[in-house]
Amino acid sequence: MNTSVHSTARLLGAGLRALLVLTVVCGVIYPLVVTGIAQAAFHDKANGSEVKAGGRSVGSERLGQSYTLDKKDKDGNPLPDPKFFQPRPSAAGPNAENTQYKLVVSGASNLAADSKTLLDSVKQRRTDVAAFNHVAPSAVPVDALTASASGLDPDISPAYARLQAKRVAEANGLPADKVGKLVEEHVDGRILGFMGEERVNVLKLNIALQELAKK
Repeated sequence: MNTSVHSTARLLGAGLRALLVLTVVCGVIYPLVVTGIAQAAFHDKANGSEVKAGGRSVGSERLGQSYTLDKKDKDGNPLPDPKFFQPRPSAAGPNAENTQYKLVVSGASNLAADSKTLLDSVKQRRTDVAAFNHVAPSAVPVDALTASASGLDPDISPAYARLQAKRVAEANGLPADKVGKLVEEHVDGRILGFMGEERVNVLKLNIALQELAKK
């Protein structure tokens, strides 16, 4: 009986020591080492790819956001601000048509390609984007019509940025050629030269636009 009690106590002691060591190693030392490496080698990414303007944080390079007026349309959705380049549509909101980027509900609409709801929303977006930018519906690129898988895509295609340039220039009282040049300066190439597509980060472009408007 005493031997059994002694063995049980020894096993419990070994288990508690293992728990303590693993807690310190895995719960304290490892996170501190990983965090230290991340801060030293990838400081910007480790802190959420924060973007600052005018000395304050205005968003993340990796997360899209909306640029809207205080006014709303008949369905209660915020109206896009004509002075800014607009992002892709976002399904990360109360409904598929809401263009507000909601971090807490990141995701796609999950509608099938043959969904009537999806097809109707694409048609409506084409009409709205064309009217907002004063172009023909056929000129509207696909990324202006469909939401991303995350609903938080920070980038748009160069084609969509170029389509908006004239409207943005007029709304800000800027020369169209200068705004067009700004767009071209913010076109990022394919990753490693061959992966993905060319893209324009909307937040960075709008920050540069505001700087141009101040001159």
